[in-house]
Amino acid sequence: MSSSSIPTSPLVANDTRTVLLNQVSWGAIFAGAVTALVTQVILNMVGVGIGLSSVSTTGADNPAASTLSMSAGIWFIVSGIVAALAGGFIAGRLSGKPITGAAGLHGLVSWAVTTLVVLYLLTSAAGGIIGGAFSGVTSTLGGAGSLVGGTVQTAAQAAAPSLSKITNPLDGIEQSVRQQAAGQDPQAAKDAAVAAIRAVFTGDPAQKAQAENRAADALAKAQGIPVDQAKAQIQDYKKQYEETVAVAKQKAEAAAIAAKSAATQGAFYGALALILGALAGFFGGRLGAPKLIALTDTYGARRV
Repeated sequence: MSSSSIPTSPLVANDTRTVLLNQVSWGAIFAGAVTALVTQVILNMVGVGIGLSSVSTTGADNPAASTLSMSAGIWFIVSGIVAALAGGFIAGRLSGKPITGAAGLHGLVSWAVTTLVVLYLLTSAAGGIIGGAFSGVTSTLGGAGSLVGGTVQTAAQAAAPSLSKITNPLDGIEQSVRQQAAGQDPQAAKDAAVAAIRAVFTGDPAQKAQAENRAADALAKAQGIPVDQAKAQIQDYKKQYEETVAVAKQKAEAAAIAAKSAATQGAFYGALALILGALAGFFGGRLGAPKLIALTDTYGARRV
């Protein structure tokens, strides 16, 4: 009796069918990932076109930079969700798995592959290496920003004015010294006075008193004033320096708080976007699961 004539156990047949239905189809996963990438590129290009159309060449009634940045971030998240849904659908359909759970997992893995590719393109020089038209596609993805880019960029723009106003506290003092001069060589006298005054603030604290005396002498020679008056000016400069440093410290702290808040919000928004994308990929895979087709064997029995 040949082995082919031995009847197959129903349990063995069911086990084999279960294994086949739950095998991973990497071809379907990669097909879904490619579909998701192309869909996201198309949607991002549409978003760029819409954004550019809202900007006037005359500068009138243009939206604020923070508004454009936030809108770009939102559009990038939405396009990622839609792309994950489309890629998951294709992966689920091409997987050939009529079980919705297995098809959904194919969609989820397809989303994971897509996410890794996007992150790689955003954090590497792959776009520049590839060049040509695809380099433009990569710059479009990068311009749309990473999942947290819009929020962080908005915070950076908000903090930039405060940081730009922070100046060297010695600049105003040196300018004040150079505006007045006396003697036969005023430039040399001014340079000497500036160097001496700078030593008061940047020199050894243990020799601060000596540095103040030397600065007062140099300032008196540069401006042709008594030493006592020069010492009074040194004290005014010290007060001005301390006030400028205090203001710069406050601005730096405010900018740091704004950047920290933005980074925190961006991290949460990025995590939320990734979760929504994963759910969209899984749901798309379930939607794309092929339907079972009932067949009839030679004995008239109905099989699925």
